[in-house]
Amino acid sequence: MFPERFAEGMRFLPISRVDMDERGWDELDFVFISGDAYVDHPSFGHAILSRMLESDGFRVGIIAQPDWRSPEDFRVLGRPRLGVLVSAGNLDSMVSAYTAARRKRSEDAYSPGGRPGRRPDRATLVYCNRIRELWGDIPLVVGGIEASLRRFAHYDYWSDSVRRSLLVDCRADLLVYGMGERPLREIARRLRSGESVASIRDVRGTCWRARADESLQNCIELPSFEETAEDVKAFAEAFRLFSREQDPFRGRMLRQRHGLGSVVQTPPSLPLSENELDEIYDLPYARTYHPVYENAGGVPAIREVRFSIVTHRGCFGGCSFCSLFAHQGRIIQMRSDESILREVRLLADLPDFKGIIHDVGGPTANFCVPSCSRQLSEGTCAGRECIGPEPCPHLHVDHSRFLDLLGKIRSVPGVRRVFVRSGLRYDYIMLDKSRERIVRELCRNYVSGQLKVAPEHASSKVTAIMGKPDISVFKAFRELFFGTSKSLGLRQYLVPYLMSSHPGCTLEDAIELAGFIREMGYMPEQVQDFMPTPGSLSTCMYHTGIDPRNGANVFVPRGDREKRMQRALMQYMKPENRKIVEEALRFARREDLIGTDTSRCLVPPVKNERAMDSRSNRRSSGSRPVVFGTREERSSRVRSAGLQQRSGRSRKSSGK
Repeated sequence: MFPERFAEGMRFLPISRVDMDERGWDELDFVFISGDAYVDHPSFGHAILSRMLESDGFRVGIIAQPDWRSPEDFRVLGRPRLGVLVSAGNLDSMVSAYTAARRKRSEDAYSPGGRPGRRPDRATLVYCNRIRELWGDIPLVVGGIEASLRRFAHYDYWSDSVRRSLLVDCRADLLVYGMGERPLREIARRLRSGESVASIRDVRGTCWRARADESLQNCIELPSFEETAEDVKAFAEAFRLFSREQDPFRGRMLRQRHGLGSVVQTPPSLPLSENELDEIYDLPYARTYHPVYENAGGVPAIREVRFSIVTHRGCFGGCSFCSLFAHQGRIIQMRSDESILREVRLLADLPDFKGIIHDVGGPTANFCVPSCSRQLSEGTCAGRECIGPEPCPHLHVDHSRFLDLLGKIRSVPGVRRVFVRSGLRYDYIMLDKSRERIVRELCRNYVSGQLKVAPEHASSKVTAIMGKPDISVFKAFRELFFGTSKSLGLRQYLVPYLMSSHPGCTLEDAIELAGFIREMGYMPEQVQDFMPTPGSLSTCMYHTGIDPRNGANVFVPRGDREKRMQRALMQYMKPENRKIVEEALRFARREDLIGTDTSRCLVPPVKNERAMDSRSNRRSSGSRPVVFGTREERSSRVRSAGLQQRSGRSRKSSGK
C-alpha cells in the first residue's frame, strides 16, 4: 500500500502553469501563498492544508516565497475560482528574521539553502496587500502562527508598540486561528456551494470583521485597540479575558473594537478526533522539498523532521513564555498507534533511511494523553494550570502509552534506533510512581547521548512566573538520570535550556542562576534570551509590567546593558565576559563572589587590567572586547541604562 501512496505523493502540487497543464487544469480553486519554501511534509502547515483540500476534491496550487516587490509572482497561477489562502509560514516572519537583540538573522532554515531575505517583514500583511491590489475583493483567508497570534491588538517587540489586529491591517475576509484543518475545510466547502465569504461568520476557530456599532449576542467585549494602545492596565485586562476563553468547550465569542470596526472571534475549533488526525497524517505527502530547490542546496528545515514522527498536538505545560495555548491549545489530540506505525513503515521503505527515527513526540513528547478525563467533554479549567508551577491534584500521570508506543516503533523492521529529542517534561516524569522504570527505559533505549530538558531558571520566584517547576524538581531528576545512566554503564548527559532576562528576573536572580550553573558544572555554549513574541503571557508582562492573572507588578529587565549583564552571568566562565560579570556583581553588591575560591566565586579579581584585556582578546578568537571606561563612567552608564529595579513601564496607566 504505502510504496504506491508514496509514489503518488511525489507528484507535487502545481507551482506553475506548466504543472497545471500537465494535470489538465485551466483554473485553480485555491492558491496557497506561503512565506516558507514549498516542502511537502506533514511538519509544514501549507503542505497539510493543501493536501487536505486536494483530498476533498479541490484544485490547489502553491506560490512559495513570492517576490513581494512586484505583482508578477502572485499572478503566476492565475486568478483562482474560490479564493486565496495566505500564511507567513511555520514561524512568525519577524521571529524568522530577527534575534532577541533585534539583529537580522544570518540564516533562514525555511528558505532554499538557508539564505535569509526570501520573505518580507510582516509577511502576511505584505502578501495580502499584493493580493488586494491584484484581484480586489477576491475571498482572502489568512492563517498560520503569525496570523493566529496577532488576531487581536498585540504588543510588537520589533516596533515596541501595540499594533492593531492583523485581520484589520491585511484586509482579509477571514482569519483562521489555531489548528486550521477543520475551519478551513468548512470554509472551502461553503465557498464551493456558492455561499459568499461575507456571510461566513459562524465557523469555529475563525475571526471576522464587523462594524463597531453592530449588535452581537453572547459576546465578551475586550478593551478596544485604542484603550490597549494607551493604557497598559487595559492591555493586561484584554489578555486576561482573551486567555480565559481559549477553550473549545467553554470558550465564548470575543469582540475587540478597532475605531469604526471590530474584530470578532468565534469560539475555538473542537479538537480533532483520533480518526481525523490519522487521516491528516495518512495523506500522500512527498515528504521532501520541491525539486526546484535542489540547485540551491535544498531546504534545511527538512533535515530535522524528515525522519521524525509527530504523535500528537497540544500541550498542557503552561509555560508563560509559550503561546501554544492560543494556537494548538491545552487539550492533547493524539494519533492512533496504527497511524503512527504506518508512517514509520513508510519511512523505513525510503531509500535514504538509515534506520534511525530522529524524534518521536509533539510539543512535549511525554504529554501524549489528556491531563485529565474531563477535558474531552468539559474543557480545561479556567484560571488554573494543569502542571506548572504546581501540579493540579486531578492531573492524570501515565507514561505507559508513551513507552509502549516507543517500543512498537523500535520493533518495526528496518528501524535500528529511536530517539526522543522534542523535549520531555521532567517534572511530569517525577510525578509518575514508575519514574525509575521510565528513566531507565529512556536511558537504555531512547537517549542518544544527550537529553534536552528545560528548567529555564534556578530562582524559585522566576520559575513561578514562568510557569515552571521549582529547581529542586530538576535537581531530583538530574540525580535520578545520572544514577540510572551510570548503573547501565552509559555516559549520557543532560543539556539544560536556560533563559535570561525573563520578566520577573532581577540581577540578583541572574546571579543565583549563575551560581546554579557553577554548582552543576555546566558550561552553556549558547544562551537563550527571552524574546517577547505575540500571544504569550510573558510578552504581556514584558509590555505592561503587570501579571494579568492577579494584577501584581512584575519587574522587567529592559535595557541593553541590563540584558547583557544577565546573559554574561550565565556564561561567566568566558574570558570575554569577565569585566561585565564583575560589573554586574559590584552593581548588585555581591563582591563576595569576586575572588579565587572557585567553589563559590564566579570571577577572580583583576590584578592587571591591561593584561586581562590582552588575554580576553586572544581567547575570544577575534571578538571585540567589552570596554567600560572608568568607575565613574561605568556608574553613569549603569544609571542611564535603567538598571534600577523598576516595576512596569512609564506609560500612561489608568488610576495613576
